[in-house]
Amino acid sequence: MKFTIFQNSLQGPRPYNQDRLAYSYSKDALLLVVADGMGGHRHGELAAQLAVTTMTEAFQRLAVPALSSPAKFLIDNIQQIHDMIDQLTQEREMLEAPRTTIVAAIVQRGMLYCAHVGDSRLYHFRDNHLLFRTEDHSIVQSLYNKGMINKNEMSTHPYRHKVFSCLGGDVPPKIDLSDRQELMEGDTIMLCTDGIWGAISDDQIKQILSGTSISDNISRLLTQAETVSKENGDNMSAIGLQWGDKQSNPLAVSTITMPMGTTTTIMNPSQASNRGGKPLAITNDEIEKTINEIQDALRKTKRVK
Repeated sequence: MKFTIFQNSLQGPRPYNQDRLAYSYSKDALLLVVADGMGGHRHGELAAQLAVTTMTEAFQRLAVPALSSPAKFLIDNIQQIHDMIDQLTQEREMLEAPRTTIVAAIVQRGMLYCAHVGDSRLYHFRDNHLLFRTEDHSIVQSLYNKGMINKNEMSTHPYRHKVFSCLGGDVPPKIDLSDRQELMEGDTIMLCTDGIWGAISDDQIKQILSGTSISDNISRLLTQAETVSKENGDNMSAIGLQWGDKQSNPLAVSTITMPMGTTTTIMNPSQASNRGGKPLAITNDEIEKTINEIQDALRKTKRVK
């Protein structure tokens, strides 16, 4: 495999950053994952961190060097994240479950597999055309599908950021598995949170991502979203992937010489800073400690069974 990849996240005007994102690759497979902790619920950053940690650790364990079934991997592990959040909520007798959206993709043998819950999106561009975009699990999207509002009303509707499916919700998540798609040299894949697409239209996203450097494109996208959203925006996060090495990019990754059974994982460092002197809801160390406790409890449960 040859590809160029870049990811980054901006806190925006929010008190702290609840977005999490990561990618991981082996010799024959690549995982990308973005999670948006839901700010209207307590400890959304915990749910988002749990999501990316669970996905990347499962990938590292199973992609040796390829996954037996990328589609099953996505469905099983996204469902497991929801179950782990539910277990955490019960064990700690939390008044409200932490919640997060998720969009995750696997590239293997030149094919793209994608699954998502909520309104974090995946875009697939080829030759400056949008081939595919995930459909949000949102109230506004549902209203549009039923013909109750038009496309122009979607961007200004008061419920435009309200989702009806997420991980950690009161009902089982609606996990959407998209049809697999074949990638071609030069294709661009972008995963992002609603802080990006809520501030920038799809046409603007397409235009920005048409540049030759994926790292410059994603940086421009984040800067533009932050400029547009000002004080009313959200956390903004994106991972960009340029498939192949059409541009002979010096930053391109080649897994040809990568040893079998090894993986490389890059997890975007979460922002521990805050604004206005407000205390963080939960520190990064506390998040990692909680995740380890959940995973240990889950392993013990499996042994008992």
